[in-house]
Amino acid sequence: MVLYVAGAASWLPNPMTLDEAEQAGLAERILVWNTGIESVRVSTRESAPEMAVLAARSALDRSGCSPDDISLVLHASAYFQGHDMWAPASYVQRFSVGNRCPAMEVRQMSNGGMAALQLAAAYLEADPGRFAALLTTADRFCMPGFDRWRSDPSTICGDGGAALVLSTRGGFARIRGLVTVSDPGLERGGRGDAPFADAPFATGMPIDLSATSSALVQEIGLEALLKRIESGQREAFDQATARAGVKLADIDWFVLPNLGRTRMSAQYFGPFGIDPERTTWPWSTRVGHLGAGDQFAGLAHLVDTGLLHPGQTCVLVGIGAGFSWTVAVLEVL
Repeated sequence: MVLYVAGAASWLPNPMTLDEAEQAGLAERILVWNTGIESVRVSTRESAPEMAVLAARSALDRSGCSPDDISLVLHASAYFQGHDMWAPASYVQRFSVGNRCPAMEVRQMSNGGMAALQLAAAYLEADPGRFAALLTTADRFCMPGFDRWRSDPSTICGDGGAALVLSTRGGFARIRGLVTVSDPGLERGGRGDAPFADAPFATGMPIDLSATSSALVQEIGLEALLKRIESGQREAFDQATARAGVKLADIDWFVLPNLGRTRMSAQYFGPFGIDPERTTWPWSTRVGHLGAGDQFAGLAHLVDTGLLHPGQTCVLVGIGAGFSWTVAVLEVL
């Protein structure tokens, strides 16, 4: 079965520049400058699920699909969705398509959106009577639980929603390769040394990701950690491009995670020889890391700015703590 991307969209709130954040006492330039971030999107009103709905409606309009065409709704996120013990995927479904197909939440940290793409592809391929899936992501990184400027010193987080419509009937891009690999031996990077807690934020607020990741570094060593991260990403690249019948050198556009400059250089630009100008990196420096949504929002950016052309190959690249890596190779139609 051939699968297509029929629509992609994002809904991003207004930007806050690094200068504005520093003047407000929210950030210190000396600690942020090396990330390359110029501004991040900050929601002062809309919750994460509300931003997901706004992106979903736009993606559906662009796809040409009706609510009755949608056979599955998957909503991915990395952070709190506004209510405790609640199903945000059902909210997204209610206010975007309003049908009664299965609606489920996907939690695989920053790889959540791409993991949803992998799952939706299998779901559509399993039954010829299923025609399309709506995939959404959204995160709002705010205090007191998360400090977007300090909780993860190497990556500055932005707010926003993104959506993608996957279809069996046609679209603007065809999926030629889609692969996910994982290395659960690295899961301690998000857990650290703290014991299992009885309630959220039991170890304190805001979240400090540098503390948890340092425990993994102490366990296996920084060099070994970097090698395993590169190995997982390379395996996903190799398998996806092999299925698509292309090589990395043939790729016209790379939609990469919106990470800080140091991580981008260490994980992508250096090891794989990727030219930053062939990626969404310049755009990401004005947006920030969107949790589970970098790839869908990045693809929408390439579409909105007219940078994608028929015959080009575009790769969506995901990585999430756990660890998991997903790569999708798209042929632009």
